[in-house]
Amino acid sequence: MTATLGGGPGDTGVFGRRFDAIDRAVELGTASGRLISVSFPEALPSDADGEHALLDRLHEYLGGAEDDFADVAVAITVPTDQRSVLESVRNVPYGESVDLARVAKMTAGLDHEDESDLQTARQALRANPVPIVVPDHRVRRAEGATPEPVAGRLREIESL
Repeated sequence: MTATLGGGPGDTGVFGRRFDAIDRAVELGTASGRLISVSFPEALPSDADGEHALLDRLHEYLGGAEDDFADVAVAITVPTDQRSVLESVRNVPYGESVDLARVAKMTAGLDHEDESDLQTARQALRANPVPIVVPDHRVRRAEGATPEPVAGRLREIESL
């Protein structure tokens, strides 16, 4: 279903690069050809490798190129109900946004009118280990794992 990352030797490690478009760095954690984390540190760790195919794609995306990152293989390690929410959010297309109730409707087993299920969706968004690839910035009026200044810039890039 998804391609491996194809980033570096063994494609396991920490990769990162600073991007002026978001005034931050993006740090990727990979293991066995799968993306396991995305973060937005102020400064990169000294061991972060700046060469990775996904970082190149992020550069293009942040420059305005449409990319939904649907082919990026991820390993999401969160509880099953939260993983289902994140899989639903991953299906929100580039340039579109949804509200939290719509995310619940898109997720099997959740009821968009049940406050407990909406809370599950909120928790999943906040716990999202791979922002951008799971685009929590496309969910309106819900806090995701992407820091708000970065999320706001991503929404601008996608004209949301």
